[in-house]
This record gives sequence, structure tokens and C-alpha cells, in this order.
Amino acid sequence: MRQTLGISERRACRVLGRHRSTQRKPPQGREDEARLTADVIELAREHGRCGCRRAAALLRRAGWQVNHERVARIWRREGLKVPHKQKKRGRLWLNDGSCVRLKPGQPNHVRSCGFVQDRTSDGRACRTLSILDGHAREALMIRVGRRLNSTDVVDALTDLFIQRGPPRFIRSDSGPEFTAQKVRDWIELVGSKTACIEPGSPWENGHCESFNARFRDELLNGEVFCSLREAQILIERWRKHCNMDRPHSALGYRAPAPEVFIPVDRRPTMH
Repeated sequence: MRQTLGISERRACRVLGRHRSTQRKPPQGREDEARLTADVIELAREHGRCGCRRAAALLRRAGWQVNHERVARIWRREGLKVPHKQKKRGRLWLNDGSCVRLKPGQPNHVRSCGFVQDRTSDGRACRTLSILDGHAREALMIRVGRRLNSTDVVDALTDLFIQRGPPRFIRSDSGPEFTAQKVRDWIELVGSKTACIEPGSPWENGHCESFNARFRDELLNGEVFCSLREAQILIERWRKHCNMDRPHSALGYRAPAPEVFIPVDRRPTMH
């Protein structure tokens, strides 16, 4: 344009009322843009509550060399819905000024327990007991049943004690299933301590409350269970996905317990 009219490009575009970017070479885009877009849409379809940062972490695990900014551009361009970011909350204190929040310092330090209520398609109630390791953010167990009482709590904790040993603390709410005398006596017998939160203070069991919120949002609200057995199978499959595949922001967008593969040539030989 400058050679044709003898004036600068800036002045000519101002006179003609056109933006200067119209005189540039149109961007061609990357060769892998279509494949990446298809993978992003597939992740959004499979994990409906997955945001662009978590999608980027899953793509990198699948072999893509991509950052979350590029995924975010595709996310907006395709009109995918990004969940609203939760506002940060300040530290919560009791009236006497003391904070009763027990922070896990190492694996097997604090295990958190909590119940979630749901129903099967026939209208009958079903209940789930979630048990988490607060340090690793790992869902150790989700027990599903029509009714879960203090005996079921002892049975679930016993199974975990046999597999992983007793923790130092077991944190739960003040429900009768956790405060029953036989539960307290049994926990004391194996060498652990109870850490029941104050009534009406769910934030003191924040790890379990956060997990149960994701559990309801990502699975329970989107599934119709035709039977108790179906609920047990689907919930156990989601628990394994949450431990092995789902990136966790508190762990640097790594999975709490990713599956490890040992190459055949590196496996120890038997003598």
C-alpha cells in the first residue's frame, strides 16, 4: 500500500477506516490444531465439570506438549463452559480465638470420614461412607450401602487398618455413627485418636467436605443408579479414576495415586 499510494500504511488505514491487521498475512494456525480441539472437546464431554487447567494437565499426561493458555483459547472458542472459580475464604476461628484445624503433615497422619446421601431409581435411599488420606488427597475407600451405621464404620476402618496400618488421627463430624462408644473404644484400642469437629463446623473437616462436593457434582448428580450393585460398581470406578487419573490442584495438577508401570526389562529377576 505504501508503494502504491506513496503514504504510510497507518495513514491509509485511518483514512479508509480499516484496521491495520487487515493488511497482514492471515494466520495459518498450527497443523495439530484440529486434533487438539477434538481432544479438548472429548475431555469436556467425558468430564463435564473439568476446567481448562485440568484439561491441560490431562492432555499433557496423554502426550501433548501444550500449556493451559492454549487450551483456554480453544475452550473459549468452542463455547465450552468453565466452572466458576470458588472465592477464597479466610481462616475460620472459634469464638474463643483458637483454631481446631488439624493439618496433615505426612501420609497416614490424618484420615477424614464423611457420609453422602443419595437414592437409586426406585426411590430407595443409599448411603456412602468416604474415607480419605488428608495428606495425599487419596480416596482410600467409598463404602456403599442402604444403611450404614457405627458397625459399618468399624468394619470399613478395620479393612483399611489391615491394608495400611492405623493413622494417628481419624477426623469426622459429630454424627452418632462416629461418636458411638464402640467406635471410640475400637479406635483407641488400635492406637489412634479421634478428632471430631465441632457441631455445625464442616470447614474443620475441609478435605472430606471438598471431596464429597466433587463426588456429588461429578458423579451423583449425573448418574441414575438402577440398583445398589450398579451404584457400588460405578462409584468404585469413579474412585479409582479420582486417585489414578484426575489431576489435583493441591498436588500441582498430579493425581493422588497414579498407576505405575514397570518395564519388563527392569523388573527384578527371581533367583
